[in-house]
Amino acid sequence: MISDPWFTVQQMDEATFAISEYGHWEKVHSFLLLGEEKAALIDTGLGIGNIKEITDQLTRLPIEVLTTHVHTDHIGGHGLFSSIYVHEADKDWLVHGIQGLSIEQIRRDIGRDLTRPVPEGFDPDAYKPFQGEPAGLLSDGDLISLGGRTLKVYHTPGHSPGHVCFVDKDRGYLFTGDLLYDETPVYAFYPSTSPADLVNSLERMAALDGINKVYGSHNTLGLEAEILEEVKLAVKFLREHELDHFGTGIHTFNGFSVQF
Repeated sequence: MISDPWFTVQQMDEATFAISEYGHWEKVHSFLLLGEEKAALIDTGLGIGNIKEITDQLTRLPIEVLTTHVHTDHIGGHGLFSSIYVHEADKDWLVHGIQGLSIEQIRRDIGRDLTRPVPEGFDPDAYKPFQGEPAGLLSDGDLISLGGRTLKVYHTPGHSPGHVCFVDKDRGYLFTGDLLYDETPVYAFYPSTSPADLVNSLERMAALDGINKVYGSHNTLGLEAEILEEVKLAVKFLREHELDHFGTGIHTFNGFSVQF
């Protein structure tokens, strides 16, 4: 397996890899999925290290970057690839920059609480989030064929307007981006977020059949599918307690939490 001072590569099966950045406080995961004809890279991480140097060691297949959503910690390496796809509702931020978050705040967040030495040449004070035109747009229900392997796109707004999840039905893998993960709260209080949409999206994903493993983009790598049952209970609780009347704060359930 690949040894790298910044990235940790973990293999889930013969054609699925997690590329993780445990040295940053956000503990970000990107995912490389290999087909027979091409590969998909779900997000490109923080941009602290060169993720393409890792993917080049894992495959010679052409790579399409599938963006779960346009936040800094998921598009950091987008500029290293030519085929980038994003949902239309997040396209404007990809092209023109993330609104509502200053570059000063972005640089503070990218450079704080580091627990591993950063790659040579990385300077948080000079960090700039990727901006550029995508090669194409993702839509709800799209099927992405990699050759012998197909991913389905689910539009799951809430954390961002164009947030999407991906399902590899044959393997039972659900890649949830920032819709669902454990240990730290899922955020729904930024200007672009919608608590109501987030709850609807959680409900939709929790109703999927045939899921064996849930891969969120932060913290624990690979959650058991039972967490989807906890999501169903959380959605029921939030609806019964009138989500629209919730104040700001963290609402914790068994296995995950949401901050409105």
